Amino acid sequence: MSTKAVATHPDLLQDSYGVLDDLELVNQSQSGDPEAFSELVRRHQHVIYNVAYRFMRDGNLAEDMAQEAFLKAYRLLKGFRGDCSFSTWMYRVTCSVCLTELNRRKRRGEVELQPSHDALQAVEPPQNVDMPERIRRCVGKLPDRYAQVITLYYLKGISYEEIAQVMEVPMGTLKTWMFRARKQLRRVVEEELQPHAE
Repeated sequence: MSTKAVATHPDLLQDSYGVLDDLELVNQSQSGDPEAFSELVRRHQHVIYNVAYRFMRDGNLAEDMAQEAFLKAYRLLKGFRGDCSFSTWMYRVTCSVCLTELNRRKRRGEVELQPSHDALQAVEPPQNVDMPERIRRCVGKLPDRYAQVITLYYLKGISYEEIAQVMEVPMGTLKTWMFRARKQLRRVVEEELQPHAE
């Protein structure tokens, strides 16, 4: 069958790309083959949507962020050197896109931080009726990197391993940040409650 015949049949074209691994598809994409990148999108779109959903907690926003992540990946693909798998690299790009959007929404006051992890009980005062607002205010007083690790772990349910990848830091550094973040958050919560104590 001729190359021209394959090119005119999308199913045959998809089958021809389907036998290539991710790195081969990346190489073809870097050489200017848009169909190769389309195959990468097809392979990874479900996983990338799920990653985006874990950050955004909204289906429509997750779709938007997944699409934005693939657009950003396409723009940055020339710089992909194969030091890690394409899926790991794509994961980092997606996390970066989502964090940028969450930070933008936070600055505009659009992000609602809802406690969703049992471990937050360690820093939550038990009789507070307006806990989401109080936690959001307290987390907002932490240094940026500490606010980020608290938000990702406690409020977004992201694992230590994933957070370390997102923030591109060793696990030991992340654990140190988390320890200090918890300590500072506890102090901030106590200060927040002090004026209300009878």
